[in-house]
Amino acid sequence: MTARILVVDDIAANVRLLEARLQAEYFDVRSAFNGREALELAVRDRPDLVILDVVMPDMTGFDVCRTLKADPRTAHVPVLIVTSLDDAEHRVKGLECGADDFLTKPVSEIALITRVKSLVRLKMVTDELEIRAAALQAVGHSADIFATTAEVGGHVLVVDDRENSMRTIRRALRRSFDMEITADPVDAIAKVQAQNFDLLIISLSLKTGDGLRLCTQIKTMDRLRQTPVLLITDADETPRLMQALDLGVNDYVIRPIDANELRARVRTQLRRKSYAERLRNMVSSAVELAITDPLTGLYNRRYLDAHIASAVEHAGATGKPVCVLLFDIDHFKAINDHYGHDAGDDVLKDFADRLRRGVRNIDLVARLGGEEFVLVMPETDAAFAAAVAERLRSDVEKVAFPTRSGESIAVTVSIGLAEWQGTADTVESLVRRADQALYAAKRAGRNRVVASAA
Repeated sequence: MTARILVVDDIAANVRLLEARLQAEYFDVRSAFNGREALELAVRDRPDLVILDVVMPDMTGFDVCRTLKADPRTAHVPVLIVTSLDDAEHRVKGLECGADDFLTKPVSEIALITRVKSLVRLKMVTDELEIRAAALQAVGHSADIFATTAEVGGHVLVVDDRENSMRTIRRALRRSFDMEITADPVDAIAKVQAQNFDLLIISLSLKTGDGLRLCTQIKTMDRLRQTPVLLITDADETPRLMQALDLGVNDYVIRPIDANELRARVRTQLRRKSYAERLRNMVSSAVELAITDPLTGLYNRRYLDAHIASAVEHAGATGKPVCVLLFDIDHFKAINDHYGHDAGDDVLKDFADRLRRGVRNIDLVARLGGEEFVLVMPETDAAFAAAVAERLRSDVEKVAFPTRSGESIAVTVSIGLAEWQGTADTVESLVRRADQALYAAKRAGRNRVVASAA
């Protein structure tokens, strides 16, 4: 993992120390020695993370953080504030001004690299979200990806058997999260298999089991691979902590637990999980948009072409028939001219709904374009398909189409039908025969079903 990190401190020795540690992990490090310089570099260099000291002469780290979070160009850049070991007031103030996490002085190497990697991963997810959101917005779809925060709630499982740390966890998280607590690793496995959790908090040193083994078991479950795990550890457990981080544990807190620190760690992990879920949903939405017609919600021509080819291939493999039906709404231009395009859209949407409701689950309805629609009927011969087509035609004719203006429009439809003729019959020739049958229906007076002779 590599990333661009901006280190901000007015003491050169502190900057050089952090630079050396981060460069050893192959991060690209930029430096600033005061707040105003940091703000300029943040806008110019677009870092993936800003590490801020609190005490600086011109602007405090809090002021810099607040400014960064208020600027749309840098609002989603994670900020890691460096505070003194016993400075609880600064930790609270840092979180209030928008800091994503904090480090305590003296900064341990494990803590530095763990926090940096965690926040860089968060930034990578938000960057990908912004790119996909921009793409969706460019084609007219809403993509307000940062409208809510993950801190508003969540389902958290705590696996711990020490009363003092459990008491701190309850106090820190009970207002925002639905928590379940267990001291038994076996019970924990049963719970994660039966329920969906947004975060797992696991003690590394359980009396009744091996916390590290529990983490391993959880990380091997497919449905839990994206669920963040936060370890509770003691200061003398560094070797096992390193093992846990190598196994994919996301972050840790050291006993005695600081409530503000725990909230910061939880917030970061849940934000990352929330954004990752939105990214996956956005990808699914983008795929859906690529293959569906935005007006009717039916599959579009791109998906239809692939589906007909697949249906014909299946027919060739099984010897079962397949039929293609083409629908054309009669005199649709006249509907648009007389009632307006809004009414025309209402007719198209209602027509699509009627087709969808009138066919089987295995059939596919798609919008070919304009007022033309296609029905693909696998495992169906021409006689059965013609009966379905006649029923659909009659349903369209019998019930007028309501519009948003309150008017009802009488509509009819012409239908052409073709059955696949065997392995010598191509997709193109099958669709062409259905198209020819449709034109025959229109020439014969419209509002009828015509089947292709061969």
